[in-house]
Amino acid sequence: MTFQSSSRLYAAVSALLWPAIFCAGLTGAYFAFESNMHLLWFNVVYLATVAVIAFFEWLMPYEKTWLKRDGETFNDVAHTLLSKGGVQIAAAIGTSFPMAVATVAHPVLSYHSHFWPDRWPLIFQVALGLFIAELGLYMAHRLAHEHLSLWRFHALHHSVERLWVINTGRFHFMDSLFKIALSQIPLYLLGAPLSVFLWIGAVTGFIGLLTHCNVDMRTGLLDLIFSTPRLHRWHHSKVLAEGNTNYGENLVIWDQLLGTFYNPPRPSSTDIGITGKVAKGFLAQLAQPFSRQGRKEIIGKKPKELILQEEQAAKAAAARRNSNARIRKSG
Repeated sequence: MTFQSSSRLYAAVSALLWPAIFCAGLTGAYFAFESNMHLLWFNVVYLATVAVIAFFEWLMPYEKTWLKRDGETFNDVAHTLLSKGGVQIAAAIGTSFPMAVATVAHPVLSYHSHFWPDRWPLIFQVALGLFIAELGLYMAHRLAHEHLSLWRFHALHHSVERLWVINTGRFHFMDSLFKIALSQIPLYLLGAPLSVFLWIGAVTGFIGLLTHCNVDMRTGLLDLIFSTPRLHRWHHSKVLAEGNTNYGENLVIWDQLLGTFYNPPRPSSTDIGITGKVAKGFLAQLAQPFSRQGRKEIIGKKPKELILQEEQAAKAAAARRNSNARIRKSG
């Protein structure tokens, strides 16, 4: 039987690929965390997963045009290592230190740390930690879309015009720091152990690779629970009504609860990108959001929806000023 998209073998592989790669990655992470050099071996497992996904991107791509080079590979890798990967590893290594500082310097925080159910089996602790951290990730992601002061950093991630495994970690370091702060600080305050942070990092790492990959995966019911490639392609759409949805990093439970889940019954978008322009070089991309001209370039032409919102806000502000002026005159 040939490996064609219409074959039964293709359909079976397409349906099994997401859970198979995810479970294999977590299995590798387990052995990595059991070793004396858990971060080193975890990164070995992570890179092996990247290689496996890259192979399937070549074998069964979702969008064939995304296989063409876009001249951003070096920048994608550099942002992954410096902006996302480096920050996440540093956060994992430093987890125990800020918890210790919080306990010594802030007695209130040491009281709150008793809330963490450290006697639960680790798998339930990780599930609880993931649920809590996901709310912070969701809020950071949504705020980055709704406020231009944060969008100027997050736009770097959305500036890509193709999705593939290599640009998974294409994040500005300020964007990564903001997401880590909102997702990890609650766990620090609750007293979560280092192992919980490491496992949340592992889940986030592997789901991130799968979310961004250009592989024709049929995720079905998984779309109701996890952030999948299908859902994330909608999130990268140039159409604001489609792109301002599916903010979940690992899970879509908060999207479901807060009304931002989007999964229409048609093939997900391949028309992705932003209206503005991002600088070409890696260092220029890091510096661009900090200058006035750079921010203007990133934002680009304002969408009609944003212009309408600003006009409505200006009219409301003018009405309030007129009302206050009348009150002062009558007084």
